[in-house]
Amino acid sequence: MNQKVRSIMRSIVLAAVVFAGVGGGPTFARDHDDARRAVEAGEIRPLADILNVVKGKLPGDVVGVKLEREAGAWTYEFRVLDGKGSLFEIHVDAKSGEVERTKEK
Repeated sequence: MNQKVRSIMRSIVLAAVVFAGVGGGPTFARDHDDARRAVEAGEIRPLADILNVVKGKLPGDVVGVKLEREAGAWTYEFRVLDGKGSLFEIHVDAKSGEVERTKEK
């Protein structure tokens, strides 16, 4: 993937922190206002900060992101595409930036 495409994808990911709410299971942030309120309350770190913390730990390029709350804890869920075309789902603690789990899709 060339540098221009990567740059565009990163811009899209950073701009697209709008999420759909769902019932049952994890609660997803409904929109960017939910995410902003959580940042302002100190419950989570901004997405840009988290990306800086985990960029060296990801096996490829971020192609999607969700912010969800499970059992009272906020988690960023990244979809990452590696150079071989494999897709990974990586869960990162939204406050500490620690990678919690990685699963190949």
